[in-house]
Amino acid sequence: MKVVIVGCGRVGAALAALLAAEGHETEVVDRCPRAAGRLPDSPRIRFHEGNGFSRAVLRDAGIGHADAFVAVTSRDNSNIVSARTAKDTYRVPIVLARVHDPRRADIYRDLGIPTVSGVRWTVHQFHRMLLHRHLSPELSFGNGESLLVRSEVPAYLVGRRLTEFDVDGEIRVVEVTRAGRSLIPAHSTTAQAGDLVTVAVAATALGRLRGFLGKEPGT
Repeated sequence: MKVVIVGCGRVGAALAALLAAEGHETEVVDRCPRAAGRLPDSPRIRFHEGNGFSRAVLRDAGIGHADAFVAVTSRDNSNIVSARTAKDTYRVPIVLARVHDPRRADIYRDLGIPTVSGVRWTVHQFHRMLLHRHLSPELSFGNGESLLVRSEVPAYLVGRRLTEFDVDGEIRVVEVTRAGRSLIPAHSTTAQAGDLVTVAVAATALGRLRGFLGKEPGT
């Protein structure tokens, strides 16, 4: 995935580091050249000095080939202008923005731009929305380190114990809804077709969970 991040404060720098560590190409834009010092030394991160709504700067950052765009400057007006440019002019598939004034959240929502607002919580939310957006959490805890996710049980688990889905300290099935009735699974509870499971998952294990949910029998 190629991601353009506008804003290299604590959130932008932390998000860029996280994405780069996972192998994603990350372009970071900020008006202040000193902001580059917040970024780790990584061949997957490139820094660009300039405004995030400057088309010349965005083109230099490869906006035309971006899979995702994230606006996380300290100014809501800058975030909304750059996010709209990415969405409307360059047709970037995924456009996200940080909002500082909750009263402005409706403006972003009307424009079809998902928003989040805290530093560690924001980083986890953007990370999930970029890479695991199909895993919509029912609840999140702390700064987003732990989540509850609902999903239909994978076909390969039907007839097998739900504990086979667990990964100690990372993933655990904590509830099953079966034929409209909720139950807390016992160690011996087996999955049935059509079960909806509630999974407690560490934010860092969302990739593994996504792999489990998309796993084919025998793999």
